[in-house]
Amino acid sequence: MRNSLYYHLKPYLPWRLRMVFRRALVHKKRRIAKDVWPINEAAAQPPEGWPGWPGGKKFAFVLTHDVEGPKGLAKCRQLMELELNLGFRSSFNLIPAGDYAVPPELRKELAQNGFEVGVHDLHHDGKLYQTRQEFSARAKHINRYLKEWGASGFRSGFMHHNLEWAHDLEIKYDASTFDTDPFEPQPDGVNTIFPFWVPRPASLPNRPTHPRSMGLDSEGSSRDGYVELPYTLPQDSTMFLLLRETSIEIWRRKVDWIVKHNGMVLVDVHPDYMNLDGRAASGQAYPHARYSELLDYVRQKYPNQYWHALPREVAEFCAEVRPFKRVASRRVCMLSFSAYESDNRVMRYAESLVQRGDTVDVGALKTNSSQPDTETLGGVRVYRLQERSRKDQKTKGAYLLPILKFWLISSFWLARKHFQKPYDLIHVHNVPDFLVLAAWLPRVTGAKIILDIHDIVPEFYASKFHLDANSLGVKLLKQAERISASFAHHVIISNHLWRDKFVARSAPGRKCSVFVNHVDRKVFYRRERTRKDNKFVMLFPGGLQWHQGLDIAIRAFANVEKEAPHAEFLIYGDGNMREELIALSLSLGLGGKVRFPPGLPVREIAQVMANADLGVVPKRADSFGNEAYSTKIMEFMALGIPTIVSSTKIDRFYFDDTVVQFFESGNVEALAKAMLGFIRDRDLGRRISAAALDYVTRNDWDSYRANYLNLVDCLISENQPAMDLPADPLGQRPSGLVRATQPKVSDLQIK
Repeated sequence: MRNSLYYHLKPYLPWRLRMVFRRALVHKKRRIAKDVWPINEAAAQPPEGWPGWPGGKKFAFVLTHDVEGPKGLAKCRQLMELELNLGFRSSFNLIPAGDYAVPPELRKELAQNGFEVGVHDLHHDGKLYQTRQEFSARAKHINRYLKEWGASGFRSGFMHHNLEWAHDLEIKYDASTFDTDPFEPQPDGVNTIFPFWVPRPASLPNRPTHPRSMGLDSEGSSRDGYVELPYTLPQDSTMFLLLRETSIEIWRRKVDWIVKHNGMVLVDVHPDYMNLDGRAASGQAYPHARYSELLDYVRQKYPNQYWHALPREVAEFCAEVRPFKRVASRRVCMLSFSAYESDNRVMRYAESLVQRGDTVDVGALKTNSSQPDTETLGGVRVYRLQERSRKDQKTKGAYLLPILKFWLISSFWLARKHFQKPYDLIHVHNVPDFLVLAAWLPRVTGAKIILDIHDIVPEFYASKFHLDANSLGVKLLKQAERISASFAHHVIISNHLWRDKFVARSAPGRKCSVFVNHVDRKVFYRRERTRKDNKFVMLFPGGLQWHQGLDIAIRAFANVEKEAPHAEFLIYGDGNMREELIALSLSLGLGGKVRFPPGLPVREIAQVMANADLGVVPKRADSFGNEAYSTKIMEFMALGIPTIVSSTKIDRFYFDDTVVQFFESGNVEALAKAMLGFIRDRDLGRRISAAALDYVTRNDWDSYRANYLNLVDCLISENQPAMDLPADPLGQRPSGLVRATQPKVSDLQIK
């Protein structure tokens, strides 16, 4: 971090002493950063507007060199000859006012051989970015050298960077950043393996500069941005001097990963630390054969697949298309007392953040002992903190103890992770509400906190254990809800009915937003059926609790099966009613027709649902289910599967009879009649699924992702521009339905 003692002392320490300091810290840093170095999966996402590489090449290969002292300067010609012999060209970044004088003859020779010369800092003393005033003063001298040398690009000493200040420089590109490198004194990577455009902020005045600068026409109009070129392979000094690696295996592995994701392989090699005379490795230099091996590896493994370009050529290409990336990436942590891979709501939030370049960690449950404790899924780092309880949770104690254990474990885990590298935002998902209190350390140190209400807990608890609304336990949960809402900076609630109830008793409306469980159509989309039989398969996927009404559905199916012996009913999931439901189906003689496969991860259950003929959502209207929004309805819609839905208050609020088939809640005969209607009339299913798919296209997660991302930005940076959230979070719902309103993000209460 920039506030560290080492950061301030580094420019004044001899090189050997600096290495002693860095080696003392390197092993701890490497352990902490093992999930993001040398490969950070989140960096694979291309910037917005990325067109691909010229000529249809698979990846770019860019070579750069920083010449730090007289020893390095003396080796420049040898390194140039080495690369020429292997068919490569590179950029040599030279210090204009440092410990050596740059011979004009060297610059001319490099240019004549097709190489590039860049400006490397001014004095290379670590003071360039000390203050804004100091940077502006030095920028004038740097610009003079850029003009004199005919240079297009700049790289600072020690990889210090401030992309806003760099607009003072008359450059086509800056190369002072990296995708991921925890070993640098300013370790905030830009989390991308692609070049990207850095536009001039509106707050900075345009100013006349030299016509060579990026964005200038022949009249010398004002420059409006530059291209950022992060290095994407670990530096040679890090590899061979700091970590003391004896092979290029890390380089090879990272190259292969970058190629897989069509990124930019950009390496920064220092001639100062390279033995070009055949000597073996030492504490201050490594054999040049390791660098030659890297060039040979790329040349031989990926012939005709890479665009070998100088940095200025990459910058010129990107200046035309201006691929844009958010530079100010966020560090976000999510907590959820659920299995991440089965919780589509948590997955949608996390993957949306990662896709725009943020870093996301998730603390969640392990479904079985064979799952790894830590795993990267879709760029999200998932930490499984506790194994899901397999005990019967029908008693209050059996239900509460695993939750309390998770709260305690996640409190210590989150405090440790935040202490190692602070988070900007913690997004906590209930149940329980008080899980949000696990974020006590991040909150007191400045992180913003979101509490996400998946289920409104007092009503859920009362329904689960058949308690009166005025019982002591329910009253205590309402108090816990108020405390948790007060602790959070913002509350997300999963439907409008619950928002009204929540606001009435626990939080001001300006502090609350509704984000319905929108379907992710990257997972749930129409696909070809793989089932080849004459059966009629009905399906329910989800939690097996009393309020879901599955006993009603099983009894209805018993009536259907008599008239449609080719029908089957599959109930995927787990819950405290599972054994009772199995016993009920057996007692009705349905053992071979009603089956109970275990629950599956989201992406696997989507394929199973796509092979069904009918979705069944039979919630009880006289219970918690009356106001609990069911995500599976829109998932069936997106898959093109017609759905029978219980006539509950919440589902009547969001849907009508054109997109689902309603039946009277709790009525076995009405549900059986609806089931038989779809079995007998396949055209009915096609009509409903066609209307439902049209509904989904207007109301999927893609339509509302930006609202969530904007909310996150507004919480973290309160001066972000306002963006209106939609007046109706489900867009243009079928006519006749009640419309609800949502506050502007600019009006949201942020404590």
